[in-house]
Amino acid sequence: QVQLVESGGGAVQPGGSLRLSCSASRVDFSAYDVAWYFQPPGKQREWVATITSLHTPTYAQAVQGRFIVSRDNRNNSVTLQMNSLKPSDTGVYYCHILHTQNWGQGTRVTVAS
Repeated sequence: QVQLVESGGGAVQPGGSLRLSCSASRVDFSAYDVAWYFQPPGKQREWVATITSLHTPTYAQAVQGRFIVSRDNRNNSVTLQMNSLKPSDTGVYYCHILHTQNWGQGTRVTVAS
């Protein structure tokens, strides 16, 4: 069974940075497009960014210019570098293999003074 594990969440002040990682097992990550989503408190899950199997990134407008998604196929992982964090970035962040049912369990990010 495919397993995705996110890590790197935590609490940070506005303007700060966090680096989230998603590690995969029992799947060849390199063959898939992988996305990050986040779910703000009390709201629906939202798309944040995608990185294709060819390393092409795309971003939601709200994070464009602040977040960077990358992947390391050798280590079967995807990273989300989050800079200039805002309180509106608060939520649980999930990684997801696109076009599959595979999601991680999420890692919580809190941006507050």
